Amino acid sequence: MTESTQQHFDKLWSLLQQEKEEDLIQFRRKVQRLSLEERKAEGFCWYPVSVAQQGYTIGDRAFVVVERTPGDRNEHQFREGKTVSFFTRKEGVHRGEYSGVIHYLDKNRMKIILNTQDIPDWSDQGLTGVDLLFDDRSYAEMEKALKQIMQAKKGRIAELRAILTGGKQPEFDEKTPLSPIPGLNPSQYKAVCEALSARDVAVIHGPPGTGKTTTIVQAVKAACQTETTVLVTAPSNTAVDLLTERLAAQGLFVVRIGNISRVDESILSHTLEVLAASHPESKNVKKVRIQAAECRRQARRFRRQFGSEERSERRQLLDEAKQLASWANTLEDRIIEQILDGAQVIACTLVGAAQKVLEKRHFRTAVIDEASQALEPASWIPILRTSRVWLTGDPFQLPPTVKSDQARREGLNLSLMERCLLFMPYAPMLEVQYRMHEVIMGFSNRRFYGLRLKSHETVSAHRLDIGEHFPLEFIDTAGCGFEEQTHEESQSRFNPDEFHILREHLYQLIEAHHDRPLPSVAIISPYREQAEYIKKAVETDPLLASAPLSVNTIDGFQGQERDVVYISLVRSNAKSEIGFLGDYRRMNVAMTRARKLLVVIGDSATVGANPFYSDLLSYCEQHGIYRTAWEFMA
Repeated sequence: MTESTQQHFDKLWSLLQQEKEEDLIQFRRKVQRLSLEERKAEGFCWYPVSVAQQGYTIGDRAFVVVERTPGDRNEHQFREGKTVSFFTRKEGVHRGEYSGVIHYLDKNRMKIILNTQDIPDWSDQGLTGVDLLFDDRSYAEMEKALKQIMQAKKGRIAELRAILTGGKQPEFDEKTPLSPIPGLNPSQYKAVCEALSARDVAVIHGPPGTGKTTTIVQAVKAACQTETTVLVTAPSNTAVDLLTERLAAQGLFVVRIGNISRVDESILSHTLEVLAASHPESKNVKKVRIQAAECRRQARRFRRQFGSEERSERRQLLDEAKQLASWANTLEDRIIEQILDGAQVIACTLVGAAQKVLEKRHFRTAVIDEASQALEPASWIPILRTSRVWLTGDPFQLPPTVKSDQARREGLNLSLMERCLLFMPYAPMLEVQYRMHEVIMGFSNRRFYGLRLKSHETVSAHRLDIGEHFPLEFIDTAGCGFEEQTHEESQSRFNPDEFHILREHLYQLIEAHHDRPLPSVAIISPYREQAEYIKKAVETDPLLASAPLSVNTIDGFQGQERDVVYISLVRSNAKSEIGFLGDYRRMNVAMTRARKLLVVIGDSATVGANPFYSDLLSYCEQHGIYRTAWEFMA
C-alpha cells in the first residue's frame, strides 16, 4: 500500500471514530436522559405493547412481533435495522430486558429479532415495551472492513484498493455488442455495456428520473447469464427492497437477506426467512428448536439451592438442549446453503453484506446502488466479497449523512463514488429523464448536468389539466414580515406564515380540480420542524386531510415523486442567513421531485443574496411565473 493510500485510510479511520463518538453523544443527549413518558412522547419508546406473535428464526434466535396500542399515532424514531431493547416493567422478573434488531415495521406493528435463543418468560404477561438503543453494529462492521482493506498485502482486495483510490487505472474488456434490450434508450444501453465490460469498477451516473433502477436491473440480468450469483446492495433498506422487487419481476431468483422496510408479499416472499420456512426440512428445524427451548426452560427451574440429583438433571437438560440446538443449526445451515446456492441475485444493505450467511461467499460482481449516499467505509463492506464493483447513483443529489461537523468538514461526506469519478477515464451518464416537464428540469439541468439531460417526449410538456398554467412558480414572501422561528429543543427552523401562503395556493389548486380527481401532492422542506408543523396543520384541516397529500423533509422524500410538489424554504431573516439551504445538492433533490407543477415558496430578500438562489429566481422569472405572497393574503 502506497504512503498516500495509507494516509487516506488512516484519515478515514479517524473520521469514522469522530462520527461514532458524535453519534453516541447525540443519542445520549436525546434519549438516555429521558423518563419513560418522555421517551414515549419523543418517539423513542413504544409502551405498552402486546405480543402478537413469537417464535424462532434463522440462526437459533427468538423473535417477537409486538403491537402498540391502537390509535397511538405518535411519530416515532424506530426504523428497520435499528437496535432496540424489549423490556418488561413487571416486578420480580429475573431478567427484564433483551436487546434485538427491528426486522420490519408496519404501522403500529414491529418484528424484533432478539439476541437470545429463548423467548422471554414474561413476553405475554403485559407491562412490556420497546426502547430505542444506540446502534454501534454498523460502526463495528465498517471498522472491521477498513481493517481488512488496510491489512491486505496482495490478492484481489489489494488490487481493488489500488484501483478505487486512484493508484491504478481500471481496465475494461473490448465491448461486445449486446442484443437489443427492449425498453432501454441509447444512454441506458451504453451504460449496461460499460458495466459488463468493466474488469474492476464501473460508475453509472443516473440523474433524477432517468431510469437508473431500470438500467441496473437490465445490467444485473445480463450479468446473471454468465455469473452464478450477483450481489446487489444499497445503503438503505428501502432501496434494496425496490431492487428486490424489480429484479424478481424480471424472472430472476432473488434472495433478500437482512432487514426489510416493506412487509408486502412482493418482498416477504423473497426473504431468506420465508424461503427457509417454506423448505421441506424447515418443520424439522422448528420442532427441534422448540424441544431445545423446552429443555432450557426446564433447566431454569433450578434457581438457587438444589442437591446433587437436581444438579445432575439440570446438567443433562442443558446438554440435551445444546445437542438439539446444534442439530437444528446443522439442518438450518444446509437449508440456507441450498437456497443461497440457487440464488441468481442476493440483495442486502451495505452493512448487511457482513452477515454470517455470506462470510464464505465470493461474487464476481457486486452492485452498490445509491453509492453517492453511502459513507465510504460502508461501501468497502460488499467490496470485500467481490472481484468487481458497479457504483450507481448521482453525486449531485443527497450526500452521505454525517452527524459530526468536524468529520464532515474533513471529508467524511465524500462518497467512494465521488472519489472514483475524479479518476475514472469514462463514466456513462443517463441522459433522458422520464419524470418532469422540461421547464421543471431546466434549472437543475443547467446548474448540475451541463445541459446534457433531455426530457422524454412523453413528459416534456405534460402539465395539470386545469387550463393554462405555468409548470414552475416562485411565490415571494419578501416584505411580508414572515420571520422564521427556531424550535427551542430541536433548534430546527419553521415558518408558520409561509405555510399559510402555501395553503392558500393549495386551496386554489383543489378548487380548480373541483370536478375532477386531485393530482398527487407533496409538501417538502429542508427543515424537519417545518415539516412537523405542516403535518399537524394538515391533519386538523378537513379539506387537506382528505386530499392525496404527503408531507416530509427533503431527505425523507428522496427517491419519490408527485404530480405537484411544494417546497417551503423557511428562511426569512434580516441577515440573509440561509444555513441549511446552502446545501445545493439537497435543493437539487427537492426541485426534481415534481412531474407537472413545482411551487417554491420563500423570501427573496433572504435567499436572493446567494448566487444559487439568485440564479433560481432569475430562472423562474424567465421560464416560469414569479408571484408575490400578497396575492394570497386577501
